[in-house]
Amino acid sequence: MKVFLNKRIPQNGIDLLKENHIELITPETDNLSKGEWLQFCQSADVILNVGKNKFDRDFFEQCSNVKALALFSVGFDQVDIDEATRRGIPVGNTPDVLNQATSDVAFLLMQMVSRKVNYNIEKVKNGLWKDFDALEALGQELYGKTLGILGLGRIGFEMAKKCKAAFDMKIIYHNRHHNHEAEQELDSQYVSFDKLLSQSDVISVHANYTPEQANLFDKSAFGKMKSNAIFINTARGGFHNENDLLQALQSGTIWGAGLDVTNPEPMNADNPLLQLPNAVVLPHIGSATVEAREGMSRMVAENIIAFSKSENMPNVANPEIYKQNP
Repeated sequence: MKVFLNKRIPQNGIDLLKENHIELITPETDNLSKGEWLQFCQSADVILNVGKNKFDRDFFEQCSNVKALALFSVGFDQVDIDEATRRGIPVGNTPDVLNQATSDVAFLLMQMVSRKVNYNIEKVKNGLWKDFDALEALGQELYGKTLGILGLGRIGFEMAKKCKAAFDMKIIYHNRHHNHEAEQELDSQYVSFDKLLSQSDVISVHANYTPEQANLFDKSAFGKMKSNAIFINTARGGFHNENDLLQALQSGTIWGAGLDVTNPEPMNADNPLLQLPNAVVLPHIGSATVEAREGMSRMVAENIIAFSKSENMPNVANPEIYKQNP
């Protein structure tokens, strides 16, 4: 079985694949054109994908040889899951292992924005740290404030635990379904999306992205938020309209924003959001720890190894495939 790996991953996953006699096809460069990428895909049985390559109906038609996808990510919004399932193609992903690392970044962004860290770092770097001013660039404390979570799943649950433990924050959330475990353990409360907007001092996005949720946080949504509200997005940039967010920050409609994902991504260096004192932007580092990335590498290898043995992938985005193809 041939596996096309388009970009480098931690060595532990590669070693695991080689120990199981799985042949890896790797390009000499990460910067493949779409045509070159397709050529590699057309020579493989399984794609071990790192990054944002699209797997839509057109891809599956051009690469009918592909029998499985193994994503080096939790998210799978770049895959047409319905089409993959229709074709009997399992789509493996890497959940859970990066829950803590990603929630750490959301927690970090919340604190950086609340205390205007970017502004103050630039102040020191530019030689503007002068006399004490009791009213300059004051931040806000988070103790006892309300954290609103969109998507109280595994990562959102970790974020909520941190905020509850550190700042005794009240937890409200909006999900497709109730999270009874979170309600019992964290005394969290399920609310409508409009109430999430109007009642939260901090809103943190942790939901799985779908095209229907594009620009969910737009001018209208930001207009319903508190003027002291902090918007945090470590999920997918598609959740927020970046121009509307810029205007909300410039006008004081909301207090600030912390982003680990952008729309589009990567963000251009001249994006005006980067010049705002009340915004913090990171380059999608949610899972960027040794522990998380090695865990992802192990899990993606385990998915491929299971497939090579005609077993169910242990972590799969379309588990229904095994019900229809026992």
